[in-house]
Amino acid sequence: MIRHRQRCRWLLWSCTSLMFFCFVPVAAHAQGVLYKAEVRSFFDNTEFGTSNVQMPQTMAGTHLAPEVGMGWGEQHRIFVGLDAMHEWGSNKAVDFFDPIAYYQFSGKLFRAYVGAFPRSLALGRYPRMFFQDSVLNYRPIVNGVFWELLHGESYLNLWLDWASRQAPDRHEAFFMGWSARCSYGVLYAQHFGYMFHFAGTMHPIVDEGLHDNGVVLTSLGVDFADKAGIEKLEANLGWSVGLERDRSLGEWHRPQGVLSEIRVEYKGVGAFNTYYNGGSQQVFYSDHASDLYWGDPIYRSREYNRTDFYINFVKTDVVHIKLIYSLHFTEQTAYHEQGLQVTFALDNFSKKKQKGYEYIWDRWMKHEPLVSVE
Repeated sequence: MIRHRQRCRWLLWSCTSLMFFCFVPVAAHAQGVLYKAEVRSFFDNTEFGTSNVQMPQTMAGTHLAPEVGMGWGEQHRIFVGLDAMHEWGSNKAVDFFDPIAYYQFSGKLFRAYVGAFPRSLALGRYPRMFFQDSVLNYRPIVNGVFWELLHGESYLNLWLDWASRQAPDRHEAFFMGWSARCSYGVLYAQHFGYMFHFAGTMHPIVDEGLHDNGVVLTSLGVDFADKAGIEKLEANLGWSVGLERDRSLGEWHRPQGVLSEIRVEYKGVGAFNTYYNGGSQQVFYSDHASDLYWGDPIYRSREYNRTDFYINFVKTDVVHIKLIYSLHFTEQTAYHEQGLQVTFALDNFSKKKQKGYEYIWDRWMKHEPLVSVE
């Protein structure tokens, strides 16, 4: 039975991919017919051998995410496709499979997505306290609604992600979230929040308490990137509050803390530092682990600092190759992490930037003519 399901999954994936790649040449010339195609590979090696709040592991895989769609006017689009992920070293062709089908509205003042759409389209701004890095790799699709009001660098959005439907072996779970940013010159204020509802399974053998897990973060920051003429130069400082309870116990837990972020990037080379000091997050982690908490479990520590050093070897609208080395300081110990991200994405409807990304080593690669001195 298991082999039969695997064969059916492989057949479905193969047929969908074949239809997509056969349809793309025709679709590219048809009015109103659109396509997207993304191949994204990731490698993430974490070295937390002695940690009590994080586990050592190596995660690596490749996503294939083709989409085809129809558009009318400049605002309305519908896309269907799939996200198929193969883990490196696996003997399966496809280890995880997620369907994609959504309506997209793109206006001057707001945008919206309804259906099953890529997480990267809507929730990429959230800090790791809310969504750890592996969520994008292993839970790449949002099932629900996203609406956002836009004005320059400022925005306000509301969203719903129905993460799991109740079944005998599955918990009912969904997110209700919101975030906002208000920019004024080099100053900005930002806010992130969500509430995660985690109910029990259908007809459980042992009754489980229903969980509510929420986090909010409000920050004030400065952004000098435009003033300095570099890609990123910003810092912010914020206050986070967790709101958690097991309804069978009734008591609310409110872990609070300070979170600061500093970003610097110049011509391909960058650093991103995060520091947290406060109460231990994820109170019921020992009961449900990553099923209940999608944020980084390292925030169970009361003090934590992470510094990412990275190099963008290639950064265009089509190709992005990024190498990352991370230092984690917590539990009076330094931990290490290495990562590689490679993305190739094409479509037939968005305009590509004319000016390319500048690299610090560009001038080293240029051939300078020899100048003779007489």
